[in-house]
Amino acid sequence: MSDVTVTAASSAVHARNASAPKFWRSDALPFIEARSIEDGRAVCYAKHSHETFSIGAVTGGRSVYVNRHTREWVGAGAVVMMNPDDVHACNPVADERWSYLMLHVDVAWLANLQHELGFSKNHTFCAFSQTMTPDPALFDGLNRLHAILVDVDVDVDADAETLRKQSAAVTFFSAVQQKLNPASLPPDDDASHQLTRAAEFIAENCTQSLTLDDVCKAADLSASHLIRAFKRRYGMTPHAYLINRRIQYSREQLRRGRLIADVALDAGFADQAHLQRTFKRLVAATPGQYRR
Repeated sequence: MSDVTVTAASSAVHARNASAPKFWRSDALPFIEARSIEDGRAVCYAKHSHETFSIGAVTGGRSVYVNRHTREWVGAGAVVMMNPDDVHACNPVADERWSYLMLHVDVAWLANLQHELGFSKNHTFCAFSQTMTPDPALFDGLNRLHAILVDVDVDVDADAETLRKQSAAVTFFSAVQQKLNPASLPPDDDASHQLTRAAEFIAENCTQSLTLDDVCKAADLSASHLIRAFKRRYGMTPHAYLINRRIQYSREQLRRGRLIADVALDAGFADQAHLQRTFKRLVAATPGQYRR
């Protein structure tokens, strides 16, 4: 086979892969599902609806977006939203290379978050009045959340990874509410004692597998309040605080002369290589260099 034929065959495979939708879901986060497509020129959606709340970002090209009685052209940078059971469709314009990503969110989970934020007094879902926004902060936030969800951080255990993804989801959808319904948000109350308890709980149990629910119960705070207020007070998310405390624990153990492999497992890392990568990222030195 000639080089030209091989190149053509490779291009054809890449084209098929680019036009195929990619899905992400996790048993640890059953309330959210992700979907993306790199080249949706051949995509054609009939009008349909979802039982979930759906939010998507157009990352390339243009499309015709129909949602109930509205019809508009949307391009790269647009964020589109569909309430549960809203009949909609979104299809590319002409032969433009159209790409997008989409998140489908369980209504009960989102309604509970709205309740925690002060939107819903009886835990019922508060539908969004907007169907599209060009807000760059929401567009960037949606892209970041999608990247965090589909990414696998091999440097942390499964529970810490779940904590990272949960925290990112709560942070983003809290921002969605703040952006689209800012007047409805209640003022932040003083929860300094509870935040201190959250930080202490993470520090005391940093070598254990922790979930977001564990920290919330220890601090007696809702997930949305904890993540928002914790980052404002400590400058990092609970997940980042947990990883940082594991590195602090590792430094203490290394100063005592313990073997790096033993320290890695005791600190909650999967193995020595995982400690090595995280340690270098936060300390700007390897565990071996620090131990010497």
